[in-house]
Amino acid sequence: MFLGPLQKNILIFLALICFAACTNPPYRGSDVLGAEDFVMDSYRIKEGKLSILSMEGRSFEELPAAMLEEYQDVINNGDVLQIAIYHPTRSDLVDSVQRIGQVVGFRVTDGMIFLPDLPGVHVEGLTLHRAQEEIQKLYREQIKDVNVFISYKDRIFRKVELAGLVQVPSIPVDGRLRLFETLSAAKVPTNANLFKSYVIRDNFLLPVDLFKLLKEGDMSQNIVMRGGDKVYIADPSASTLMVLGEVCKERVVDVPDGFMTLRKALGEAGGILPSGDKAYIQIIRGNIVHPKIYTLNWEHVIRLPTESMLLIPGDIVYVAARPLSEWNRFVNDLLPTFIALDLITKGVNSIGIEVP
Repeated sequence: MFLGPLQKNILIFLALICFAACTNPPYRGSDVLGAEDFVMDSYRIKEGKLSILSMEGRSFEELPAAMLEEYQDVINNGDVLQIAIYHPTRSDLVDSVQRIGQVVGFRVTDGMIFLPDLPGVHVEGLTLHRAQEEIQKLYREQIKDVNVFISYKDRIFRKVELAGLVQVPSIPVDGRLRLFETLSAAKVPTNANLFKSYVIRDNFLLPVDLFKLLKEGDMSQNIVMRGGDKVYIADPSASTLMVLGEVCKERVVDVPDGFMTLRKALGEAGGILPSGDKAYIQIIRGNIVHPKIYTLNWEHVIRLPTESMLLIPGDIVYVAARPLSEWNRFVNDLLPTFIALDLITKGVNSIGIEVP
């Protein structure tokens, strides 16, 4: 039988599809887990960042309750104080103190500060209120009815340092400043990767879940900040997962919250192709040498609650190709396309045009 060029192209096209349908087989090892295991692990994921990290083989102790308690803040060496005084007749002294306070402030050096008309005043280790009383007492020994006002102008060593996606590099602490206020002042963007963001104290990573704090309002994560704390806010693409196989667009997907629903991941990849085997939607999780592999089918995806099917950073979602035994069903999906091609060919030939 003679085949024209178009018919030959169609046969080649069919052969390529047949080949493609056999090139992405699912993994069918005895160690494959099912939907029940995937759902159980998804509920562990919902518990938050520490639970996810434990699934990755990392462990942290629970957040100590003491980190949520406010503490008495005291003046330290290197702090710069803003001091102002008021007196109805001593405008010379008032202006002198105000000028120094506005321009450079009063820096604590060797535990002392030096003010006009006073010897060195020892303030290290005192609260602001106690330092105010001490300075006011010394001034009143010379000038009746003088009033003193004091605050921090700068704190060289008693700051929280911030890096990453923030607009403020540092914030002074006062014994009451909490993490939520710190992040608000730093103007953290809404698309920041809170899962990969972290807080460090004394060179140790604190077991704080920023997603729970900012997105779920969990104040059990709202620790009191201390001088020297470091906060890093990560970029949205700092944690990802992959969607591969018989999907419209294989891609890497950002996971800024530390988890993502399976439905959303498939949606990000444009859905499953007709060549995809909906009975073999596999999730590969963990170490590539000894991973956990779950096998789900499309009924699980559409019928189980969305929040019971969660992915975490590093997961690979893999949609296998249909096996050859389902070839007829696959061809039926494409039959309208073949009929359309045939009609076009017959229509073109009927008017005396030879298709090259």
